Amino acid sequence: MARRTLSLYELNCLVADLLDFELPDEYWVEAELSEVRQSNGHCYMELVEKEDGSHTPIARASAKCWKSRWSLIGPHFERITGQLLHAGMKVLLKVKAQFHPAYGFSWIVSDIDPNYSLGDLARRRKEIVAQLRAEGVFDLQRELRLPLFCQHIAVVSSASAAGFGDFQNQLLTNSMGLAFTTELFAAIMQGEQVEQSIVAALDAIHARQDEFDAVAIIRGGGATADMSGFDTLLLAENVANFPLPIITGIGHERDECVLDMVSFRRVKTPTAAAELFINWLSATQDRIVAAHDTIVRRVDGVLQFERMRLQRIAERIPSLFTFARYRLQTRLEQLRMQTIQASAERLQREQIRLERLATRIGHASESRLAAEQSRLQLLSQRLTAADPRRLLERGYSITSFEGRAIVDASVLKRGDEITTQLAKGTIKSTIK
Repeated sequence: MARRTLSLYELNCLVADLLDFELPDEYWVEAELSEVRQSNGHCYMELVEKEDGSHTPIARASAKCWKSRWSLIGPHFERITGQLLHAGMKVLLKVKAQFHPAYGFSWIVSDIDPNYSLGDLARRRKEIVAQLRAEGVFDLQRELRLPLFCQHIAVVSSASAAGFGDFQNQLLTNSMGLAFTTELFAAIMQGEQVEQSIVAALDAIHARQDEFDAVAIIRGGGATADMSGFDTLLLAENVANFPLPIITGIGHERDECVLDMVSFRRVKTPTAAAELFINWLSATQDRIVAAHDTIVRRVDGVLQFERMRLQRIAERIPSLFTFARYRLQTRLEQLRMQTIQASAERLQREQIRLERLATRIGHASESRLAAEQSRLQLLSQRLTAADPRRLLERGYSITSFEGRAIVDASVLKRGDEITTQLAKGTIKSTIK
């Protein structure tokens, strides 16, 4: 029996015909986007369904939306949701099965329900807010205060964004001539890298937080639909816990993203963020001017009061001077009399003291003289007893050489002439 064979193309055509016959209708399907890309006006999507409570996919499929349909439903979806299709978003798609002999099977998308995605986004946003409240960080930013002189601003934005240029121009050319300094910490402000990029910029600012008064996260000049990166738990936690006030101006007017909710203050645009800083510093300037005026008024009042007080004192000076002079003269006279009396009493006491001292000195002098005379007599007796002539008279002699008494014979040598002193006369001798 002959075997019937089919070519691959014929087989694929059979599958395509079967699908067209068995699945002729369109179906609304719920799925999560794992990948989205656009090419030549077409939109290509990878769909997944994950097991409840897990990130494990239990179903996968590819879907395509051709340019003719995507040009209509894509802008409509962005206008309603305020976001682009992106990975991780849950969507409700109207699809039809298609099996192409050359490209295989895929679901062809003919419509997307933006209200379904809005509900899912709202749910995720609500979950993030609940988590932040549970952590006790949701309101931390609003407990901070902008410094009165808020002039040093760290800016998180794309360097090429028109919104950053508007922010800079608004600050630096303000009509009041207020001075601001800004430093850009460049970040990606749309797409899947928004979270990671902004967190890195905030980390860089945190390392130098003493150099800045506040932070501005601004976005403008690009697509306003892709806001998914600003609705993440990690970014919200970083902003909520940041030690400096953070102002957000990311150009999203439809409703607040989570980043707006946890920031110190949310404004609509980068220009509005600049105006906030200008108005704040202007209010500080007004407070200084008002304080200056108050000080001037109060000083003028004090000066006027003191002038009146000095005038009254000046009018009282003549009578006060006469009274004071009389009191001083009376006091001086009293002091003079007291001084005379005290001097007389002191002189009398000193005279008595001198007389007593004179008497004591006379007695002491006599006693001292008698004692010294007795001492002199004793010394005289000792000197007389120690006189060498007394020794000579008793038979002793003194031998000398060259005027010096000899007490050691070994110092003499042959030929030396010595002199011997006797009580009566001297003898000269030569050593043999």
